[in-house]
Amino acid sequence: MSTPADKPEVVQLPVAPAIVPSARHRRATAQRVREARDRLTSTSGTRPAFDYELLRQYAQTRLSASFVVMLLLVATGVLFGFWMEPAAAAAWTFGMLCIHAVIIYNCKNYLKAPSSANSTRKWRARFILLDLLYGLCWTTILVHPAGSDPVTNTLMMFLMLLVVAVSSMLSASLPIAALAATAPVTSAIALKFATGGSFNSYILAILALTAEGYFALLAHRLHSTTLATLEARAEKDALIGELEQAKAISDEARHRAESANVAKSRFLAQMSHELRTPLNAILGFSEVMKSEIFGEHAVAVYKTYSADIHNSGVHLLNLINEILDLSRIEAGRYELNEEAVSLVHVVTECHHLLKLRASNRGITIHEVFEQGMPRIWGDERAARQIVLNLVSNAIKFTPQGGEIWLKIGWTASGGQYLGVKDNGSGIAEDEIPIVLASFGQGSNSIKSAEQGAGLGLPIAKSLIDLHGGTFTLKSKLRVGTEVIVTFPPERVMSALAPMAEEGPPLQPAQADDAAADDKRRPGNKPIMNAGTGLRA
Repeated sequence: MSTPADKPEVVQLPVAPAIVPSARHRRATAQRVREARDRLTSTSGTRPAFDYELLRQYAQTRLSASFVVMLLLVATGVLFGFWMEPAAAAAWTFGMLCIHAVIIYNCKNYLKAPSSANSTRKWRARFILLDLLYGLCWTTILVHPAGSDPVTNTLMMFLMLLVVAVSSMLSASLPIAALAATAPVTSAIALKFATGGSFNSYILAILALTAEGYFALLAHRLHSTTLATLEARAEKDALIGELEQAKAISDEARHRAESANVAKSRFLAQMSHELRTPLNAILGFSEVMKSEIFGEHAVAVYKTYSADIHNSGVHLLNLINEILDLSRIEAGRYELNEEAVSLVHVVTECHHLLKLRASNRGITIHEVFEQGMPRIWGDERAARQIVLNLVSNAIKFTPQGGEIWLKIGWTASGGQYLGVKDNGSGIAEDEIPIVLASFGQGSNSIKSAEQGAGLGLPIAKSLIDLHGGTFTLKSKLRVGTEVIVTFPPERVMSALAPMAEEGPPLQPAQADDAAADDKRRPGNKPIMNAGTGLRA
């Protein structure tokens, strides 16, 4: 009997983590793809938008220098009238002015016409042909003078350099047009010098070709600089567009989040009210059954069940109240009922309420209060809820036989602070933002037998923010947690010294005297001047 073959061992290769490209890498890739597509659809190797912009700069340069070019043509015609017949020089001048007028006319029409890829190609070819015609007309006048004396050669060289320089500067945005305007002139002059037969003529021919190369290189450099400027401006515009789009998306998302948050808060507030009505009936009837008001239960276990129902209802009612308070705060509908409140008195009462619960767990609560603390101007119910939430959390997460310290004192700026410190399990540093968020719970809270809804700290923080104070949470694992809330100096009240008032007048004062007496009487001084720097 043959034994079955061993199954081959299958080794699962580790899956390589997905590489998510960064925003900069995606932007660079999209730019390279766009540039490649634009080069394929462009006749000059650049983007079509750049072709249009370069032609637009060419047309604007031609228009701005039209008067200077016209003066050059007239001066050249007058000058050559001394070397040739005046009629021929006048005819050449008139022809050049006509060509110049045609170029100016086309430049104006180009600036008025709408931009498109096909029209850009047509205008580009038209400008190149006009510049070629412009250069050929210059060639006819430069090669006409007879003789090879030094004066004639110098004049021809000077005019050639002037024409090449002016044409190169005017057509720098369109290098092909610059080459079409200068190449015929340079070639004709160099050929004329080369046929002179003398050494000086050869040197002048070489200088003419060298000057053409220099000005062509200069025109190319100017074109590259202009193109780089256009690319930088296009990238800046694209970046601004991306930023505006991102800002619009962010604003829209923020508006949606705010609307969803307000809708959620309104929903929770409405549902909390709807739940409290039947819950009150559950609490009332379970209280009656637990207390056996109408007689003892036939089965004793029913009393225990009634107590469990009542306790669960109380817990659910507290949870609903917390959700209602949080929804009011988030919706901006929580109004402070401000009055003079003694922070020491509030903390003492809360300590008395929770003392039995702490004693059942063997927890000792210490009070460290500074003497002579004045009252603060705030909402007593909110202050009481802040203290109850903080002390309840401290008792919940402090082990058997632990200790809790309640501290009240002055801040450095003249305000008052309340500190609740315990030596419980503590909170991890990365979990502090979680426990401060609504319905957030740390790992210790999840493991604890007494789990809550995660609303105590967020409500306390929101209430102290409404008072203009600060909320600070410091914690370390296996060391303990300390929460410090501060009330600003503007809310601290100081007792005013009694003021001696004058006795009543023997005769009733007139209206004017009464008004003056009201201004002199110090009874309108504010009572909240401690730590604010305000003087009556």
